[in-house]
Amino acid sequence: MNEIEAYHSLPSGQRIEVVWGDVTEEHVDAIVNAANSHLMHGGGIAAAILHRGGRVIEEESLAWVKQHGPVEHDQPAYTSAGKLPCRFVIHAVGPVWGSGDEDHKLGSAIEGSLRLAEQLELHSIAIPPISTGIFGFPRERAAKVILMTIKQHFIDRPDSGLGRVRLTILDRPTLIVFLRDFEKIFKEV
Repeated sequence: MNEIEAYHSLPSGQRIEVVWGDVTEEHVDAIVNAANSHLMHGGGIAAAILHRGGRVIEEESLAWVKQHGPVEHDQPAYTSAGKLPCRFVIHAVGPVWGSGDEDHKLGSAIEGSLRLAEQLELHSIAIPPISTGIFGFPRERAAKVILMTIKQHFIDRPDSGLGRVRLTILDRPTLIVFLRDFEKIFKEV
């Protein structure tokens, strides 16, 4: 079972949580997949989502790319969730470290995921630490970008229907970094 390590309730009613656990076990409306632009589920979180959710996610991913082309950082794709305990998988393309303008690309992937969840009229979403695994984005830097992007999203949209955002992190060292920055960033809200 995934455990809440820290949380903050915003004045506008949304709740941001840092969770130690497996994003594929989250009982939320949508989970975010740390995807590549062609939605190939070859490794990391993407492979875990496919393994647990089933081939339907891969089939829908390939159909999305065939219809819309490669996924951009600021325009995530979405599919059904197959056998996962959520309704949707939002496929956000985070940057590969060293590709240039990584902070902006990561922030765009997070903001795009939150916007898409709102467009789908979802109430809850679980986001892993995108790009910190096989894409090599330093976790200390990623934590700041991801947390600040979420904070700014709700400052800009206090009436958002997205009521709960869970940062779900399986890797303990990454979790510790996110918890440290979470306290700094959200104590000011």
